[in-house]
Amino acid sequence: MPELTVVVPTFNEAGNIAAVVAEVEQALAGVDWELLFVDDDSPDGTADRVREMAQRDRRVRCLQRIGRRGLASACIEGMLASSAPYVAVMDGDLQHDPALLPAMLDTLRGGGTDIVIGSRHVAGGGVGDFSSQRQGISRLATRLSRAVLKADLSDPMSGFFMLTRPALMDCLRHGVSAIGYKILVDLFASAPRPLRFVELPYTFRARQAGHSKLDSKVVWDYLMLLADKLVGRFVPVRFLAFSAIGGLGVGVHLAVLGLAFRGLGMDFVAAQALATLVAMGFNYVLNNSLTYRDRRRRGWRFFTGWLSFVLACSVGAFANVGIAAYLFDRQTFWLLSALSGVLVGAVWNYAVTSVYTWRK
Repeated sequence: MPELTVVVPTFNEAGNIAAVVAEVEQALAGVDWELLFVDDDSPDGTADRVREMAQRDRRVRCLQRIGRRGLASACIEGMLASSAPYVAVMDGDLQHDPALLPAMLDTLRGGGTDIVIGSRHVAGGGVGDFSSQRQGISRLATRLSRAVLKADLSDPMSGFFMLTRPALMDCLRHGVSAIGYKILVDLFASAPRPLRFVELPYTFRARQAGHSKLDSKVVWDYLMLLADKLVGRFVPVRFLAFSAIGGLGVGVHLAVLGLAFRGLGMDFVAAQALATLVAMGFNYVLNNSLTYRDRRRRGWRFFTGWLSFVLACSVGAFANVGIAAYLFDRQTFWLLSALSGVLVGAVWNYAVTSVYTWRK
């Protein structure tokens, strides 16, 4: 059994694999290690490149995921696939320097520490060629993380760290969300007790090949993670996102209704039907892209998903009106009746579409 597993989540990084293996091998001379690449079915053949390396070096392993995406979930699956007492996470784009791994391992071997973090913001560390805009975004994300963290980390946005097996399992068993990309924040916020940590300096290096795992929706993912850590034990965070998008859909409905009925002179019933379909389509697209981006429907499945979404929400609309009318007929205050109907409809729509439209 290796003493250390280095988990490397990858997507379209075939050009980096040989260099990552070579740098890890050089850094960990004298250590019993393994390198586990977790690839989200990269179209550039990253998984095949890893398997080629594995044929020549049994310390190299490949875990290929098909139909799933996400850095945090990839890291978790990789760490769980290891039997080593120490597990590290680093990027596959060579921006994290493997030369720091021995110091991390020595710190954990010494005892009294649960996790060692490669930090860009302690003395001796650096952010490399980060633009001023990216540095500002990182500082804002760090400040927001204070709402859920149980530790005063200088670099909670770091994706380069090493931890012990017991600390990892404690965090996983106490509600790691696996949402988005900031797995370190997730681990610290989920820990049943404050993690004992040490931060070691490193300088963020330039990307060598491949593409960034971050996209335009990373802010949404990060906010979803923070919301889950704050209120997830009371209300599912997906339901909050689903409801927020539903609120935006109400605005879209009213805008289309006003344009069609008052602007174009359409019959009210026809304008209402058009507004309803447009709002449902708006809600479906946003939920598919944001709320359920890890189960996103593509291609033909996108259209079949839209059909199931419309059918489910149509039933929800009837339930909304029925509950509101029932309560109003029994002398319930009109606003309370309406809100009760909205809540029943929202819960129905969320529950049914979660199972039938975006089933795992």
